[in-house]
Amino acid sequence: MPDETAPENDAAHANIGIVCALAIELGAFLERCERVKKYKGGDFVFRGGRYDDVRIAVVETGLGFARARRATQAMLDAHTPQWVVSAGFSGALLPEMKVGQIVMANSIVDTHGHELKVDMKMPADPEHGLHVGRLVNTDEIVQTIAEKKRLAEETGAIAVDMESLAVAQICQERGIRFLAVRVISDDLSADLPDEVRTVIGTSGSARLGAALGAVWKRPGSVKEMWHLRETAMKAAERLASFLDGVVKQLHAADH
Repeated sequence: MPDETAPENDAAHANIGIVCALAIELGAFLERCERVKKYKGGDFVFRGGRYDDVRIAVVETGLGFARARRATQAMLDAHTPQWVVSAGFSGALLPEMKVGQIVMANSIVDTHGHELKVDMKMPADPEHGLHVGRLVNTDEIVQTIAEKKRLAEETGAIAVDMESLAVAQICQERGIRFLAVRVISDDLSADLPDEVRTVIGTSGSARLGAALGAVWKRPGSVKEMWHLRETAMKAAERLASFLDGVVKQLHAADH
């Protein structure tokens, strides 16, 4: 008889947990899932569903290291996944990397000297938009080309985000297998508009008041922010396509 107390027979159990900062990052992926349910757990929004036969749980952390740590802990406590994937947007640090290309981390560092290695054996394929290398986590959104070039020189990283190291550290502490899969949402072709910092709150949700204020102060920001949103939607679609293969391979490896 099957063990009814085993994790896989627990209705709350997920085979794979995915941690993202913003709802837009995994919106396209969740559209591919079935029976998606949304609920609030503490400070965080969770979504769960099925991707073919794979049970998926997604937690939306908001921006930053501390929120990502707490959200990952909540994910593990609630859903006991065998794998956790830090997925979402990242900024390119190398000129050859373009919007929509994928980054998989083999190590993650921060600007304070901490580093965590990731056991990831997938080979890079830059010609087809797949990069493998070091991610760097920062405490704030990196807006300018100059800042990105400086980060690349100082850390040897190829892309930047704000949450992956926190997620990886919690997984290491708990003995949970971990991957970081990011999609480039902004490259070195242009600086991000100044309004990005004010429009996106710490929770990761767009703030209507800040958006209206940005438009009032600089009407030209409307076009920039709309372009940024379109770019983000395209990046999210590319991430969803890549996660399709990742989810299936991770589940197949465990079964």
